[in-house]
Amino acid sequence: MPPQEPANSSFFHILSPKPALNLTKTIQKPSLKMSLSKRKLILILIFILVSASLVRVLRITITTSYILNIEPDPNTSNMRPNTYGDKMLSEKELRFLSDIILQKSPCNLLVFGLEDQYLKLPAINEGGKTIFLEDRPEKLIKMTGNANGSTQVFRIRYKTSAKEAYKLLKHARTHSSCSLRSGIRTLTAKCKIALTGLPKEVFKTKWDVIVVDGPGGDSPESPGRMGAIYMASVLARAGNGTNVVVHDVDRMIEKWFSWEFLSEKNLVSSKGKFWNFKIAQKKKGGFFETTGVKVNNIR
Repeated sequence: MPPQEPANSSFFHILSPKPALNLTKTIQKPSLKMSLSKRKLILILIFILVSASLVRVLRITITTSYILNIEPDPNTSNMRPNTYGDKMLSEKELRFLSDIILQKSPCNLLVFGLEDQYLKLPAINEGGKTIFLEDRPEKLIKMTGNANGSTQVFRIRYKTSAKEAYKLLKHARTHSSCSLRSGIRTLTAKCKIALTGLPKEVFKTKWDVIVVDGPGGDSPESPGRMGAIYMASVLARAGNGTNVVVHDVDRMIEKWFSWEFLSEKNLVSSKGKFWNFKIAQKKKGGFFETTGVKVNNIR
């Protein structure tokens, strides 16, 4: 006989499982787990970002502390691509330099370097003496035929490279042979920063304007301007209130050696990448007397 339904079937109906309730429970559990997973993921991302920021701050702090505690090397900040385009003077710079020369023209003008735009300088200094000192043969060729009795071009050779700048600066500070107080008369080969083999005409002349825009100094291995700036400062102190105009002072070597040997107190004007120093005449001592210079001492 088939089983019969109990009389109180409604009671069993109440006790029987309710699919709707089970369905609700099965949906809520994954949702809760998903919510917790999202929170964990967000917390992990925040932790990673905060950790990365702390590491970066720590690295910057260590790097800054290291830089402040070492002696900076001017070579590392002086290099840039060796392109002649970088050597072009702006119109304002060329006018600035021309005005300085015109104020003293006709005068004795000495130029370290022979850029194309400098071919105009002898005409600006008409009636005066202009001497160019250049180390690159290709630049000397451009001046051939343009030189006259009052304009001369000499090839010189630089024996020190830009990467030696800081070593030479320390040498000049510690060796009496490089002292600016000694003047031209006592300049010898013991001073490693002094240029050797310069023409006698350079030492016999009292220069009114000296321009330093050579050698190139735009790579660690290329000749640097340490010696040119140093020699300009020595020659200027033997002149009659000489103006020394240094180009590319945005570079570390030019900036440091100008401060060291030409002195910030002598800086009278600037334009673009030019600094113009006015060196007062020394009436007594080694700077004033330039006759009888033993040029052979530094050859």
